Amino acid sequence: MKPKKKPDLVVFNEESEQYDASLKPYPTNLGAPAIVTNDTTAWKNTSIDKVNKQVKARYEELRKELDDLLESFEYNKLVYSAKFSFEPLVGHTYHLYKDDSEQTFLSIIAPHECGFDHLGSFRLNADRIWMMVENE
Repeated sequence: MKPKKKPDLVVFNEESEQYDASLKPYPTNLGAPAIVTNDTTAWKNTSIDKVNKQVKARYEELRKELDDLLESFEYNKLVYSAKFSFEPLVGHTYHLYKDDSEQTFLSIIAPHECGFDHLGSFRLNADRIWMMVENE
């Protein structure tokens, strides 16, 4: 004989053969309060806006850092490809010139003491990277 089925409004667990309506994480009768989900649209929109601004700011920082790195690379390429017949000392300032034959050369002579086309002044740092400095 087939066991008698309980009505739908009765919460009965057939495996444990117990009434377990109080153990359910959701309401089990019509008198229970309705489950209402919170509207998270405003929170999501605010969060998306904040994240977009933060990502854009970080992107701009990285872009500036890349531009500075590329500028430093170009300066170093320019100075290291110039002609010089001495060993530059770390921490000293040297001046880059272009001679009459359009060849670049590095010198210790200051721009006001020389008649060549001055391209810039550079200081060699401890990492052997040439940093452009303002005319001294």
